[in-house]
Amino acid sequence: MNSPSARALRLVVIGPPASGKGTQARRLAKEFGLRYLSTGALLREHIEKGSAIGKMARPILDRGGFLADACMCEMVGEWLEATTEGWILDGFPRSQAQAEFLDQWLLERDLRLNAAILLEAPLEVIKQRIESRVECPNCRWSGGINELKDNVCPCCGGPAETREDDILENFLNRHHAYLNSAMPLVSIYRKKGLLYACDATGPRDGVTTQLFSALSAVH
Repeated sequence: MNSPSARALRLVVIGPPASGKGTQARRLAKEFGLRYLSTGALLREHIEKGSAIGKMARPILDRGGFLADACMCEMVGEWLEATTEGWILDGFPRSQAQAEFLDQWLLERDLRLNAAILLEAPLEVIKQRIESRVECPNCRWSGGINELKDNVCPCCGGPAETREDDILENFLNRHHAYLNSAMPLVSIYRKKGLLYACDATGPRDGVTTQLFSALSAVH
């Protein structure tokens, strides 16, 4: 077992699909020197590699669903064990069971969660976002199609394309599932005094500034 530093910052990001979790989490990771985990990107890597997890996950993700808690906890637990640094989790926890798993993992190592960031955005706003969202399968950059030059990723020059889970029907399925699972998580973290809610409808840089300011005090 590794010995993670008790002083390192540990964060989770909660929010509906296309609320900007990936963008903001990566910026926070860079600002505070954290490891970043996108469970969605990790699952898509498994799918591309044709692993056992990927073969199981593909039909579920293609219809806008989420993997079972046990599978997600195992996968995230392996990732957590591999780091001694602080981290930020994007896409985990998504359910009360996953939150309880994370609490237990931290408790067993005498560690704590510093904050749960809630990015709030109404359905109509995020529906507009997914209509133009693309992702690079090579470096996992995600952004708007208007940010592309010659239809290639601005970070690595790879291909950028629409994600399968951004097809409207799949997106709506994911959004419905998020609403069902998010309220218990919000309640859990609010009661613990860990929740920081942020309006995610404005410009990305403005949202980032708010988060940097709030978390600098935590840090």
